[in-house]
This record gives sequence, structure tokens and C-alpha cells, in this order.
Amino acid sequence: MDLFDKHKHIAERHARMMAMGVNAVGLVNEKVLSPTRSIINGRETILAGTNNYMGITFEPSVIEAGKKALAEFGTGTTGSRIANGSYAMHGELEAEIAKFLGRKHCIVFTTGYQANLGMMAGLAGPKDTIFLDADSHSSIYDGCTLSGAKLVRFRHNDAADLDKRLSRVEGEEGGRLVVLEGIYSMLGDRAPLADFVEVKKKHGFQLLVDDAHSFGVLGPNGRGLGDETGLDDEVDFIVGTFSKSVGSIGGFGAGNHPLFNTIRYASRPYMFTASPSPVSAATALQAVKVLAREPERRTRLWENSARLHAGFKALGLTMGCDVVSPVIAVKCKDEPTTIGMWNELLNAGVYVNIALPPGTPSKLCLLRCSVSAAHTPADIDRIIELFGQVVVKQQQAAE
Repeated sequence: MDLFDKHKHIAERHARMMAMGVNAVGLVNEKVLSPTRSIINGRETILAGTNNYMGITFEPSVIEAGKKALAEFGTGTTGSRIANGSYAMHGELEAEIAKFLGRKHCIVFTTGYQANLGMMAGLAGPKDTIFLDADSHSSIYDGCTLSGAKLVRFRHNDAADLDKRLSRVEGEEGGRLVVLEGIYSMLGDRAPLADFVEVKKKHGFQLLVDDAHSFGVLGPNGRGLGDETGLDDEVDFIVGTFSKSVGSIGGFGAGNHPLFNTIRYASRPYMFTASPSPVSAATALQAVKVLAREPERRTRLWENSARLHAGFKALGLTMGCDVVSPVIAVKCKDEPTTIGMWNELLNAGVYVNIALPPGTPSKLCLLRCSVSAAHTPADIDRIIELFGQVVVKQQQAAE
């Protein structure tokens, strides 16, 4: 048997996608003009699927910080922090994130994926149990596998189901970690944290919230789901990424536990990978400072999100989530329709994400927008207009 035989269905699916137009999962940005504009297929295109929530990727002070780090520290660290030591900005970045979050400790990872991988594997072990929302990101699932802990899934956003499953393991040895997400990346909904905190008070587990899509976004201080709900003190650990609101590459874990920093010596994804490059660390550090001093970016983001959500509802689109969120997903009836609409939108001048099973909850086919603070009201209105044109065209074709 050829090793690639198991991937034939992937190749066939990709061929079907290519037969319908552009490679939706391998698009090339020929030139990026701004946080909201790029040249794709030779034409200027509105970017509405980049997770650039704060529009910070072209912030002059962030770019300058990256240039300075490149000149002073070079292109890379060439090894892990365990083996090669830390660069100055690694510690500065950890201190800045801890300050932003109001936490005592922070550990920086080289990618957001590794942050989840490293935190799960560092916190839980073979005698422990991780209780995981069924719609959790793949990096969380992979971290659970790496940890060797027992994995128990509960129904999405269902605190009662978690309560029931916790009761079944009452008295078993080992620690218990419950993992939620601030904003779920596919549909844009968020965990009902207050409900889960009530279950926590009853069962006494430790709680981790993945704020990858909500760091800098949710709450009066931009700290994430705990900040928005006023339940920050009930969240034991926070995980986040720099590739969304921060506009760089990397990730972090944060918490107040007095032994938190032992994760550095227990987490293989931290110990055995090269540390963040000087440019990545320096740009993330400056970006977090910008987020702290410019809360108006969050204000613009939520105004834009509400405008796009209302516009899509007015078109009669089936939304992934009824609550306004910077992640706005539109449900489509099947894979061919989704691919066709995605191509029509791109040809009309707007780029969005295409999301298909098995990477989506409940086998949904989605067109996913991520709103930016850098979008103008005119940008939002144009996205709504183009979605309207494509929907009408699809409806006429189905008649």
C-alpha cells in the first residue's frame, strides 16, 4: 500500500474545488496594501477573512519595532530558550502580556498552535482528565493527545452536560482541567462562562479559556471572555495567539498559580522548539502596548461587526450565530454552493474564508468573515452589497 493512498479523497476533493475556480485553500496574496486591502489575481480586493481584528499589521510603531529588532538581534534565535537562552524581548513580552491580562505569570510560545499544545501537555498528564468542549480548535485536541490525559468531550456550550460528565468521574485520581474558548472561530459564538463557573464551584476543577479570537477583543480592557463577563478571577489559565489581534506570530499561556513557570520544564512544545524570532517577539510586544493605549480600536471593531451582522441579517442570510461578533459566518446549503459563492465573491472583489467539513461543527458549510477595526463603513457596506449580489445570483440559478 502506498502511504498516500489514505489521502486520495483529499486529492479528489481538491480537484473538484479547482474545477470550480480558484484554489480557495491556497490563495496567493500577490501584494498586501493595508490591513484591509490586497492584490489577488491581479486586482485590488477587500480582505474580509484575515483575523486582523485590530488592523494592527501596518501600525508604524509596530513595523519600526520589528526593523529595530532585526537590525540588533538578527533574523532568528537558532534554538530553544532552554538550550540557547532567552533574548531580552522574550521576557519583556511575557511581562507586558501578564500586565495587560492582570496575571502574575506568562509564558510565550513560538506559534499559537504550540501555545495550546504546550499548555495542555504542561498542565495535564496521564493520570489527569481534560474535559473539552466538542467544538474546540484542533490545536486543543492535539494538545490533549500529547498530554496523555484522559479526554472527555461535552456538548458545545452545555454546562449541564459538563456537570453530568464530571459527576461520573467523581472520586477518580488525578486533576481535572476544563477547556473553553472565548470566541469560537467557526461560528463566532462564545462560551456562557457564568454557567460553567457555577459548575466549577460545584466540582472544583481548574479552568482554561482559549482567548485566541477574543484577546484584545472582548471586555472593557480587551482581556478576553473573563473580562467581558466580570469573571476573570474564575479563569485559572488563559491561552492566546499573536496571529489575530496582535498581528504577529506566536502565542502565550498565562496564569496566577505559584508553580506556573514549571510548565517551561514540563512542556515539550516549549522545551524543544526554537524560541520566537526577534522580529516576531518585538512586533508582538509593541502591538500589545498599542492595544493597551488605544481602546478606540475595539470600539471601531464592534461598530463594524454590528454593521456587518445587521446587513447580512437584512439580506436574509442564515447566520452562524445570532450574537454580534467579529467572526461572522454565513451558512450555505452544501459544498458546491459554498465553493461557487466563494468564487463569485472573490471575482467581485472581496475575500472571505471558506470553511467545510470536517473542520466545521455539525458538518456545516460556511463562508466566514472576520471584521477588522481598520475596515471603513464603506468597506462594510460594499461587503454587504457583494454578498447580496451573489445570493441573488445563486437563488436565480437554483430556480
